[in-house]
Amino acid sequence: MADETITTTGIAAHGASRLPSVDIDSFNIELKDDDGFLGDRASKGAFRNILDKWRKPLRKSGEDPFGKESSENISKKVLDAILIGDDTEAAAVVQSAIEDFAQELAYVTRRFLKTKAWEKTGRIVVGGGFRDSRLGELAIARADIILKAEDYKIEMVPIRYNPDDAGLIGALHLAPSWIFEGHDSILAVDIGGTNIRCGVVETRSKKTPDLSKASVWQSELWRHADDEPSREEAVKRLIKMLKGLIAKAEKEGYKLAPFIGIACPGVIKRDGSIEKGAQNLPGNWESSKFNLPASLVEGISQIGEHDTAIVMHNDGVVQGLSEVPFMQDVKRWGVLTIGTGLGNARFTNRNGKGER
Repeated sequence: MADETITTTGIAAHGASRLPSVDIDSFNIELKDDDGFLGDRASKGAFRNILDKWRKPLRKSGEDPFGKESSENISKKVLDAILIGDDTEAAAVVQSAIEDFAQELAYVTRRFLKTKAWEKTGRIVVGGGFRDSRLGELAIARADIILKAEDYKIEMVPIRYNPDDAGLIGALHLAPSWIFEGHDSILAVDIGGTNIRCGVVETRSKKTPDLSKASVWQSELWRHADDEPSREEAVKRLIKMLKGLIAKAEKEGYKLAPFIGIACPGVIKRDGSIEKGAQNLPGNWESSKFNLPASLVEGISQIGEHDTAIVMHNDGVVQGLSEVPFMQDVKRWGVLTIGTGLGNARFTNRNGKGER
């Protein structure tokens, strides 16, 4: 991409605080305490450290039920199976780690609720890869109970969709409803520090105008961390993935809207550049000479017969937006995404509904 600025065809500002259904009161807050960033206390890495702490006394006596396997390499599926298995000592270790992590999650949540941006929050949905497991669900439920026991008027619930799908489905709520007229689907992109996922999201808006039945028709995943590409190579691969999905969707008779919604880590500026928080992406995505939406428009200038419109927002925001149809009974609500770090966003519904 040349150094000169390329204007993208857009329908809304990137990283906007006002979206069609909600106002975004805050996102990507980086709270700190004496030990550093609070998000580090409730990340997937934090859980693994806690698990390792509970294994240490057993390891000293040669009775560690996990043997020599590092805590980082034990899969969520294995840990879930242990919870219902016959090895009570191994199950007790996992349950102890879940309890400690739930206490950390509750502590971090309290700190968010004390900020001005998060005051009067009625419900918090918890997403991210950690949620996609039984141990994650138990930790969320336990944190919810801890907060209720302390008289917090708050609900904590797991995000409804599979987190991988939520990061794509939420992109629907970046666009105004008129963009869907005459179309039944969009392209969505979810960019992470390890993976890039692209998908075709069906709106199903004729049956459910609130998009509550939206679903991912087809998606494609690329683990860019395995290939260690340059930034330019990553963009080329992304464009190739999107063009492949466009071809498949057209072959199957889908009517793609001329719109791409993008979820990306970091603080997204109005022009589509990234201010900070993209350090885990391949290459320097925070450069003033790089603009992902502009790069994509260069590669995919049209979808169907219309110019491509692109809106990009923070990945935690987009994952949270997948819950918009199901948050109409509360006025203010938030999302926490447990992954490499702790993504966060707080929303206020714009339709005036919701009592809390």
